[in-house]
Amino acid sequence: MEQKAKRIGKFNIIDVIAIVLILAVLAFVGWKLLGPDDTAGAPRNMTKVTYVVKVEGVPAELYENCASHMPSPLMASGALVGGEIVEVEQEPYYVLSANGDWVLDETHITLLFTAETETPTAEVMTTKVGDQEVRIGKTDYILKSEFIEFADGTIVDVRWGE
Repeated sequence: MEQKAKRIGKFNIIDVIAIVLILAVLAFVGWKLLGPDDTAGAPRNMTKVTYVVKVEGVPAELYENCASHMPSPLMASGALVGGEIVEVEQEPYYVLSANGDWVLDETHITLLFTAETETPTAEVMTTKVGDQEVRIGKTDYILKSEFIEFADGTIVDVRWGE
């Protein structure tokens, strides 16, 4: 008696539930495949980001070595991430003497690296190069390229757009 009540034609309740679940899964897969294309290959609006990383207290001879490798492609985790270091500038490096005066350190300098990259326009507020965020004031930035690597850089300027 109970089996006749649960049957709808040749199907029972379990069969109906299984069919509804299968149709739901097929609809979801179809929507993902035929829906809006947000894959990596889809065209996206990109915004150019230019930022400056300041690295203080490095040996003076590193300036010439770094300058000889400009431009240098940006890297993170052993892979190229898009963008490049386009320029390096040097500034004097000052240290605090024992009597409390700032004196020029002849053996060390401050380097300012200018890097350029492009990021999807929708993500401009959370600009990332590799896994690192690019924000003014970030003090533990690792600047890395094929030939150059400096840890504990400080991002001192960021410009979005041309």
